[in-house]
Amino acid sequence: MKRLTIKDIAKLADVSKTTVSFYINGNYDKMSNETKEKIKKIIDETGFRPSNIARSLNNKKSKLIGVVIGNITNSLSNQIVKGIDDCAHKHGYQLIVGNSNFNKSAEEQYLRSMSGMGVDGFIIQPTSYYDEIVSKINFKEDVVFIDSLKNDSKGMWIKTNNYEAVLDALEILMEYGYEHYIMVSEDPHILTTRMERYRGFIDILKLNNKSFETIIVENNCSEYLKDEFSKRLDTNKKTLVFAGTNLLLSEVYQSLKDYIHLIPEKLGLIGFDSLEWTNLVTPSVTTIVQPSYEEGYRACEMLIDKMEGINKELPNQIFKCEINFKDSTK
Repeated sequence: MKRLTIKDIAKLADVSKTTVSFYINGNYDKMSNETKEKIKKIIDETGFRPSNIARSLNNKKSKLIGVVIGNITNSLSNQIVKGIDDCAHKHGYQLIVGNSNFNKSAEEQYLRSMSGMGVDGFIIQPTSYYDEIVSKINFKEDVVFIDSLKNDSKGMWIKTNNYEAVLDALEILMEYGYEHYIMVSEDPHILTTRMERYRGFIDILKLNNKSFETIIVENNCSEYLKDEFSKRLDTNKKTLVFAGTNLLLSEVYQSLKDYIHLIPEKLGLIGFDSLEWTNLVTPSVTTIVQPSYEEGYRACEMLIDKMEGINKELPNQIFKCEINFKDSTK
């Protein structure tokens, strides 16, 4: 069946398209009660629903926010999107969510298509490709960067204190007598978040003349890591393994199954984000916890504040991580 348009509703109600548009957007000041009730009756009877794009052409607002996240399967991302959605709903906005998978072409496609849909603004977890992509698209919508930043750190953004959180955690854990430290990370050059954690790990250990090494991996790396740990772990040295992301923490934990009996006397394990499973396994796992939901909620508040010209939110905000010490480092 053909989708009804504003023109169809105007014809059925015997009024102008402008009058119907005024009704849809809540502008009743110059409209008689009789006209208002007539349009309402026609819309109720036909089940008419105006498209957001059509509305945006009329009132310059679609009430849509485009959200581009690196990996939507990540529990961190779930909490970020939940925070954004709760805030958006409170202010009468809806979300369009895209998963870039940290891929340049996917990130570009989402930015192009969402801009074409008429979103009012964006909340983006940018990759290192972002500036190159935007130079080609040249869209005009307001943007808030979340969790990770652009290479130049310009614009509106919200993040956690990744670098300082790693320094704080390792400064405490160095007192536990670890003789060697191993960090497992995905390519740190893709996201500033990863790079901050990577640099924090290296800087604090170099400063304290500690023995360390890094392992750079891709997704689904449990078998690879199992092989790497069999070569690198010296059971005669007390070693701390640090997983740089929450997704990697589960991979690292699986790959260390043969060494679990060494925790915590000879082996320590720490990662990012307090996932439910880290509290349920034995031994439970120490994590650096990000306030992900709060990040998402505040990023949305920041964007709406800018789009609606309220200008009360600070354009750059840093949230503090907490350390959740568990059995894996006792």
